[in-house]
Amino acid sequence: MNILEMVRYPDTPAGRAFEAAVLFLILASIAVMSLETLPGLSANAIYLFGLLEISITLAFTLEYMLRVTAARDKRAYVLSFYGLVDLIAILPFYLFFESGLQASRIVRLFRLFRILKLVRYSNAMQVFGSALYRSKDQFVVFFFAMSFMLFVASYGIYQFEHEAQPEAFRSVFHCLWWAVETLTTVGYGDVYPVTAGGRFFASLVVLFGLAIVAAPAGIIASALTEVSRDDK
Repeated sequence: MNILEMVRYPDTPAGRAFEAAVLFLILASIAVMSLETLPGLSANAIYLFGLLEISITLAFTLEYMLRVTAARDKRAYVLSFYGLVDLIAILPFYLFFESGLQASRIVRLFRLFRILKLVRYSNAMQVFGSALYRSKDQFVVFFFAMSFMLFVASYGIYQFEHEAQPEAFRSVFHCLWWAVETLTTVGYGDVYPVTAGGRFFASLVVLFGLAIVAAPAGIIASALTEVSRDDK
């Protein structure tokens, strides 16, 4: 069996060995991502983690190239969920390889996409992904409803609080942070209304937020029930 068949047929012994190697690389990448955040690392440790990061990225690049080559419908794989995750997990490394600190942070952030590669090896995550896909239409409706409520909350609190707190509520755009933390019922307390009208309006926003935050949980639970029923 050649290497392309090994990638194409994961149920064979060689294919399972390839999948196990990729899974090991994903876990190793997660370990490196975590260990390099430890304070007080020596220069040698930082250098070692850098070499490991480059090696893991090159290995993921080889894996991506093999999967594209082995795919019968290359375009379908490249545009699939797994194909996009595999690409995004490596692409920023090459785009910002010689850039500055800010770009380096972008590369580190995009490494989180490597965790999504674990979905390929987890039946539970695949079921959850199927449930999310089935609920895509409901989530589109939820997104537009949430966006509408964010604008209403931002504009409303601006009208009530701008004169009383011109620094905290300078514009509708500055009010978006308050709207997000209030609609999601987080309520950090860093920005809050002081006028009677603003507090009344904020109370209404919180009540609407309680209903809105609960909506995605119901959508996902319903979809998971459908997926489980279909599997049975």
